[in-house]
Amino acid sequence: MASPAHDLGPVLDQDGVRLTVDDAIATVTLTNPAKRNAQSPALWRALAEAGRLLPGSVRVVVLRAEGKSFSAGLDRQAFTPEGFDGEPSFIDLARGGDAELDATITEYQEAFTWWRRSDILSVAAVQGHAIGAGFQLALACDLRVVAEDVQFAMRETSLGLVPDLTGTHPLVSLVGYARALEICATGRFVAAEEAVATGLANIAVPAGQLDGAVHDLVSAVLAAPRDAVIETKALLQGAQHRDYESQRAAERAAQARRLRDLAGLGE
Repeated sequence: MASPAHDLGPVLDQDGVRLTVDDAIATVTLTNPAKRNAQSPALWRALAEAGRLLPGSVRVVVLRAEGKSFSAGLDRQAFTPEGFDGEPSFIDLARGGDAELDATITEYQEAFTWWRRSDILSVAAVQGHAIGAGFQLALACDLRVVAEDVQFAMRETSLGLVPDLTGTHPLVSLVGYARALEICATGRFVAAEEAVATGLANIAVPAGQLDGAVHDLVSAVLAAPRDAVIETKALLQGAQHRDYESQRAAERAAQARRLRDLAGLGE
């Protein structure tokens, strides 16, 4: 990013996650390129904490990753009997009760849920491999700008699992049920051209232009009044669940609020 956020010192820097804030822009960076930003429960807790630490001044959150890969997905150490140091292994979790397993997965999902909060707009800058949990993390954001070398893949089904880190809802919303099922069931790679054509990505650019493209998008978003962006985001999010007439009513109500605010008559 062209933002000077990294010069201001991190708000958070732990377990492969760094959060920096520059006024209206927050940047969350995955910082373990040596392991292709493989994910773990500790990383998920750090991502969830980053969401909690966002100051009220933030309007846009950029998610990026160091190195050639955005994220290679879940660290395979999770599947070993030992698991991660200080963490229950997945084998131990499987042996536990349903309530315990549900609570644990719910905690993991918290790393992926806050990116679509109504008060912020999130942009994922994705290069190289974004596999499994990496794919789902990119899907957690509102928008995706990708490098031309991007390789999305949902590999959970191939491993005998299911995608459980909140990725199924946005995937179906973006590409439709049939294509989403085919992508998940086959575990195949989705490259940049298909990602843009199907709506998975907003734009694809050469890898060297990724930061610049994200900067341009963020600047364009920040040029619009914050309250109008928030209202528009809520209106579009709700459209997925409303029928045509209900959406018309929601548009009228939202516009009435905006007009009153602009006229200084807001509550």
